[in-house]
Amino acid sequence: MDLHKLAVYCKVIECKSFTRAAEAMFLTQPTVSEHIRALEQETGQHLINRLGREINVSEAGNILYSYARKMLHLQQEALEALGHYSGNLAGRMAIGAGTIPGAYILPEKIGAFKKRYPDINITLRIAGSRTIAGEILSGELEMGILGAQWRESGLVWREIFSDELILAVAADHPWAKGREITLKQLAAEPFIMRDHSSGTRKAVAKILEQHGLNPAHLHVVAEMGSTEAIRQSIKASIGVAILSSQAVRDDIAHGSLVEVAIEGVKMVRPFYMVTRKNKAISPLCTAFIESLIDGPEPFPVS
Repeated sequence: MDLHKLAVYCKVIECKSFTRAAEAMFLTQPTVSEHIRALEQETGQHLINRLGREINVSEAGNILYSYARKMLHLQQEALEALGHYSGNLAGRMAIGAGTIPGAYILPEKIGAFKKRYPDINITLRIAGSRTIAGEILSGELEMGILGAQWRESGLVWREIFSDELILAVAADHPWAKGREITLKQLAAEPFIMRDHSSGTRKAVAKILEQHGLNPAHLHVVAEMGSTEAIRQSIKASIGVAILSSQAVRDDIAHGSLVEVAIEGVKMVRPFYMVTRKNKAISPLCTAFIESLIDGPEPFPVS
């Protein structure tokens, strides 16, 4: 089977439209239709039904789509492997990350990697840890960097970075004068929490529990879906919050937020590199992982 025709076929199914597929692949619609007809003749199967502007894929069409994706992926891996061998790595890679590694760590790493291999294309998806893990399991993403770990039989976790969490308050907050506060004081203060899907929330809860404070006893006045929302809420004196030091570094340097020490508590959490279990990693992703760990250290897939 012609791989280009298979690529067009997959794009039609993914776009759910001959017209949109043609636009995405810079082809004319008659050319796309001819490729699909050629595949139907070659396979002896009716693959796609047109229903007005939408399409309907037959059972045989779904079977072919599954195998076509594997064939195209294998083609991409072969090209990447040859590029890696020759020192001219190229190709596409989709990775994911939680808010903190995605916004404050990976952009610099990706930039350095792209300077070394200018022909690569990397898509970075930033979302909650559970969302990214689910997309790694489904094959939408090849790997991810997350700030939380849990039992998931289909995933492999490996600690790769560390991150310091700090208690941040507004510049005019009474705690901003520099004294340590206790966990009892923290529990009584209006507190801003990340949403349930956040790796930061899970890490904060685990650290507080290890030091004898049940997170359920915090006086939570707001839950926010992003680190940026929490930063602005602290400045607006809605409450205090525990955030990554990476996220509030500039705020603290400029004096708009103040770091407050908690007596007897040091808050450090790991970041994990996550891949799908028993799935080989592409040459492009392997090279990127090597760049993250500063050396060609093997990365397990099982």
